Amino acid sequence: MKVQTIMADLERKHPGESEYLQAVREVLESIEEVYNLHPEFEKAKIVERMVEPDRIFTFRVTWVDDRGDIQTNIGYRIQFNSAIGPYKGGIRFHKAVNPSMLKFLGFEQTFKNALTTLPMGGAKGGSDFDPVGKSDAEIMRFCQAFMWELWQNIGPDTDVPAGDVGVGGREIGYMYGMYKKLAREYNTGVLTGKGMNWGGSLIRPEATGFGALYFVEHMLAKAGKSIKDATVAISGFGNVAWGAATKATELGAKVIAISGPDGVVYNPNGMTQEKLDYMLILRASNQNVVAPFAEKFPDATFIPGKKAWSIKCDIALPCAFQNELNGDDAAELLANGTWCAAEVSNMGCTPEAIAAFQSAGILFAPGKAVNAGGVATSGLEMTQNAMHISWSAAEVDSKLHYIMESIHAACVKYGTQENGYINYVKGANIAGFMKVAQAMLEQGIV
Repeated sequence: MKVQTIMADLERKHPGESEYLQAVREVLESIEEVYNLHPEFEKAKIVERMVEPDRIFTFRVTWVDDRGDIQTNIGYRIQFNSAIGPYKGGIRFHKAVNPSMLKFLGFEQTFKNALTTLPMGGAKGGSDFDPVGKSDAEIMRFCQAFMWELWQNIGPDTDVPAGDVGVGGREIGYMYGMYKKLAREYNTGVLTGKGMNWGGSLIRPEATGFGALYFVEHMLAKAGKSIKDATVAISGFGNVAWGAATKATELGAKVIAISGPDGVVYNPNGMTQEKLDYMLILRASNQNVVAPFAEKFPDATFIPGKKAWSIKCDIALPCAFQNELNGDDAAELLANGTWCAAEVSNMGCTPEAIAAFQSAGILFAPGKAVNAGGVATSGLEMTQNAMHISWSAAEVDSKLHYIMESIHAACVKYGTQENGYINYVKGANIAGFMKVAQAMLEQGIV
C-alpha cells in the first residue's frame, strides 16, 4: 500500500471533503507497515474498498415551524461498512453537518465498533437542522419528518442509529415514535439511546463519558499515574461532557473547566452534584451557551471567547466536536504542564495537536478508543432488546468496564514502540483495521 497514491486518488474523487480525508489519512499512515505484511489484503484491495462507504442516502426533510412557515433541511444516512455486523452509528443534528463530516464519522465508527469486541458495523447520519433555539414542538416535527424519509433503510439487523451531537433521549423518542407508526411494529432494537420505559439500557446516557474515564484510568495506571487529585479541563457541557465530568469527579479528580461556543467556565473548586445536574439543564435549554453556569454558581468564573484549554490542568478531555483542539491549544496546554490528553469527542484534536502531544511524550489517546464506551453500551442495549430483558446498572457497568479494558489492551498490543512509548493512535487503528480487514477478506469480493 502506498498511502500517497491512495490519498491522491481520494482527493481527486472527493475534493474539499477535509474531515473525511483527514480521518482516512490518519488511519492509513498508522497501518501502512502492518498492512504491507499481508499481501492477501493488497490482492483483495481491502483498503481501496474500506475507505469508501457501502452507500449514502441523501434526502430532503420538510417540516413546519411554530410560525407556520415551511422549512427545508437535508438529511443523510451513510452506511459505511457491515463486515462485522449491522450498521451502527449516531445521528447528528447540527448546522455544520455535511457529507464530509458524516463520512469521516462513519469511517471512524467502523474501527471504533470493531474495537468494542461486539458485532457492529460502522455508519453515521444526520442533518444540517440546527436545534439551537427551537421549541420542543419544532424538534418533534423535525424528528418525525426526518424518520419519515429514513425508516425503510434501517432495522435491528440492518442499521441501528443512535444519538449524537444535537440528538439525545428526547430526539430518539420522537424518531422512534414515528418509526413505530410507519413500520407498524414495536421493534425497540431499531434505535439505541431509548428511554428506560421502552427498551433503553441503564447507564447508556452516561456511557460515553464513563467509558472514556475507564480508558483514561487504564492508560494512567499503565504509566504509573493516578487520576485521583488530578485537575481536569473538559470542553462542552452536553451529555458526553456531563458523563465525563461525573465519572472524573467520582474517581477523585477535580473538573476545573467546562466550555461552550461562548467561552469557558473556570471552576476551581471542582464539581458538586448540583453542578453536574445543572450541566444537563444547560444542554436541555437548546441555547448552546455555558455562561449561565457561572451565574448559577458564585465560585465559578465565566471567561468569554476562551477555550477550556486556556485553563491550567493536568488532563485535557475534548468532549464537544471534531478538531476542537488545535496546535496552538496543544502548545498552551503543554506550556501549562498538561501530561495527559484523551479525545472523548470524535477526532477532537487536529493532526498538529496530536503531533505536539506525541512529540512531547505525554499520554494521548484517540476518540475511536477513548469514546467507544458509548457505542459499546448501545450494543449492550441491542442485546437486551433482542433477548427481551433488562440488565441492572451494575451488570451493564461491569460489561462496560470489561470492554474498555479490552480496548486498552488492544491499543497497548499494537501501539507499544521499541522505546516503550505507547502510540495509542497507531494501536487503536491497527487493532480495529485488522478485525475489519480479515472479515472483509473472508467474505469475498462484495
